[in-house]
Amino acid sequence: MVGISTRAPVAARLRSAAVVMGPAFVVAVAYVDPGNFATNMAGGATHGYLLLWVIVSASALAMFIQYQSAKLGIATGRNLPQLCREHYPKPVTGLLWLQAELVAMATDLAEFVGAAVALNLLFGVPLLPAALITAVVSAGILVLQPLRRRRFESVIIGLLAIVLGGFLYQTLQLGPMTGAAAGLVPGFAGVDSVLLATGMLGATVMPHVIYLHSALTQRYHQPDPATQRRMLRASRADILVALGVAGAVNASMLLVAASAFHGQGAPRESLEDMHGGLGSLLGPGAALAFALALLASGLASSSVGTYSGQVVMEGFLRRRIPLSLRRLATMAPALGVLALGVDPTQALVLSQVVLSFGIPFALVPLVLLGRRADVMGQAVNSRATTVAGAVAAGAISALNLFLLVRTFTG
Repeated sequence: MVGISTRAPVAARLRSAAVVMGPAFVVAVAYVDPGNFATNMAGGATHGYLLLWVIVSASALAMFIQYQSAKLGIATGRNLPQLCREHYPKPVTGLLWLQAELVAMATDLAEFVGAAVALNLLFGVPLLPAALITAVVSAGILVLQPLRRRRFESVIIGLLAIVLGGFLYQTLQLGPMTGAAAGLVPGFAGVDSVLLATGMLGATVMPHVIYLHSALTQRYHQPDPATQRRMLRASRADILVALGVAGAVNASMLLVAASAFHGQGAPRESLEDMHGGLGSLLGPGAALAFALALLASGLASSSVGTYSGQVVMEGFLRRRIPLSLRRLATMAPALGVLALGVDPTQALVLSQVVLSFGIPFALVPLVLLGRRADVMGQAVNSRATTVAGAVAAGAISALNLFLLVRTFTG
């Protein structure tokens, strides 16, 4: 009897984990999108290991934030945009929706530009046609989402595995990285490093997936307290694994660039330069791994970004438009950037700064709603969790304000 009663809870936990596993991996793709390639590798090439602490801190912050979003969905059966619409005045809801749409456009800019650059590196396709190819392929992936959610998640996880494999290969090619531990000590080296750090933060803590995660987990809402607690534990495991992988990929981006390019005098101004430099230093295999990882990142994150935009519009406005029409609307700025000949890498870095400014608009409502017992029920956040969320939102806002002042005052 003892053996049976011991195994039963374990089996229940495993079943809960299996059911909930998946949403965090979809979210994790946004944490390794092409904007991360640009900001993390530019940071490593320019400043060596200096900003490694930013990636580690941002990854830990991302786990905390995404768990709050996942918990909101599981506890309430609603997603964050829906709860904002239900509990805040219409003008506030309209403002939140508008900035979320601008964030979606900045997200698509990073994803389309990154995938276009990858197709150009792999096959020589010009950037504008390459972006159109990206639109078609990502739309094909999105077709799976409404009717075959598990298959959609499996495709996204497969693309994430390609990104991980690409950077694992490059890291192994470089060998030991002496001095990397020094990058875990917080510090900056001028306003340029602050700009890159803010871009890293915007590329790591992504506002659109704060909205999305609550939508992906709301289907796991259970009124039974014991079942709900099991779902929350399983969601924590999902987040730790998925975002742990994303954090490792982000760190490897900076480490590869720092080890290969910092202080070497090699060109490092663009993704094309980095691709060529990796080929020269580590061989064609490393260059191919880089381009394939960039392509997989762009395709996966563009699909997830469009899905997030649909959640945002439907939640804030109770409006739903075809995914194909949304795809066309949000990719227009990216196509414009490529058509005008704007430097793709600079566009990627600046898009991540825009994303960083959007974080508080998603994070503050998440913190405020999570502290309300009438919204969260038994899963209401503790005072310590609320304080931690408020500190995170304040720190991000302060960093953005500092960046804005320093940038425009020289």
